Amino acid sequence: MELELKNVCLSAGDHLTVKGVILHHANRFQIDLGSSANDLALHFNPRFHDNHDSAVLVCNSKSHGCWGHERREGHNPLRRGEEVKIVVKLTGDMFKVELPGGQEVKFPNREGASFISYVGVGGDFKLSSFKISQ
Repeated sequence: MELELKNVCLSAGDHLTVKGVILHHANRFQIDLGSSANDLALHFNPRFHDNHDSAVLVCNSKSHGCWGHERREGHNPLRRGEEVKIVVKLTGDMFKVELPGGQEVKFPNREGASFISYVGVGGDFKLSSFKISQ
């Protein structure tokens, strides 16, 4: 399932909550925040079969269609077939991604985006709920 929202207005202090089920055959899925699909302040990409690290959490940014340097978190608490709730918090200079079990992944706002107008959710994930709050 793919979700793409444009003309959203998220800024520091806002939270994005995504709920859904990770598909049983999942290789990866992503949650993207930025100004467009080619300009992402946060690309959160859990991978379940990565050639380098097996199950890993990858964060990155994309500027004018060019990917930045990946940050890889070796401990991926997400499991195929499970229902999950993921909360992305915008703090201004940082993104905080809260995962089941209390794990938190932090990723810097590399481009200094003051607001987010694009949100995308896609990959091997069945979305059931999507909420923006302060």
